Amino acid sequence: MEKEKSKDEEKCAEGVQKQKRKRKEIFPFGNYRNYYGYRIGQDMVEDPRLKVMKKEWFEGKDCLDIGCNNGSITIQIAKKFHCKSILGVDIDPNRIEDAYWHLRKFAKMDKTEKMHGKTFGLKVSENASGLGNNTAASLDDETRQNLWSCSSEERDLFDIVSFQQENFVHSLLSVSKWIHLNWGDDGLVTLFSKIWKLLNPGGSFVLEPQPWKSYQNNYRISETTAENYKKISFRPESFQELLLDKIGFRTVEDVTSSLSGTKSGFNRPILVFRK
Repeated sequence: MEKEKSKDEEKCAEGVQKQKRKRKEIFPFGNYRNYYGYRIGQDMVEDPRLKVMKKEWFEGKDCLDIGCNNGSITIQIAKKFHCKSILGVDIDPNRIEDAYWHLRKFAKMDKTEKMHGKTFGLKVSENASGLGNNTAASLDDETRQNLWSCSSEERDLFDIVSFQQENFVHSLLSVSKWIHLNWGDDGLVTLFSKIWKLLNPGGSFVLEPQPWKSYQNNYRISETTAENYKKISFRPESFQELLLDKIGFRTVEDVTSSLSGTKSGFNRPILVFRK
């Protein structure tokens, strides 16, 4: 009897473990763990989208990356295009933690490289929460000014890149669908309007909208998304008209044709709207 009881308990324990393994994490805002790992793949040196982006969109400008996930592309934009500053925001605090981990990693790599060349001797410290704070080491006012005006290749990454959790939703790369499904047409129009207001005249808004098929594949992820999906009237193919005629952007440039090397399932248009 004891042996039979022990076997039953083992079977029960095995069943519980199997159920736990079967249970999938749900990401209703598209805040996937390791998103760039399966989007970009291990064989690619950089995100293919960076190849179609132009330096003049970002150089010397304050930039905002909405839905930054683990911050990888935010940091790469800062390094490659010499932003004055770039803020990555995401609704998931875990992804923000991941982003700061990547920022510390990139900053450490940069510091190692700069030890073999010209450097301004910046130190990066961490507070109790593990987030980076930057402090300049023995710099006079003139040197500080030179540091601020130099390119992002020469400035410390912690001066340029920062991240924070935000529950709102200027790049919007594969994020519009999640805002649309969670907040409906009104939420999406509100977001587009806020972005337009944040931009200075001549500023750019980079949009990578997911196709309607992607909505169909993901709307069942929660009750909210399923309900909003039924009411959506603005489909992705109408975003261009919406942003130009209703929101007020002056021009749009479609840079999709020069995009290459994208993994299957991620062939999405990249549109650049200018205020």
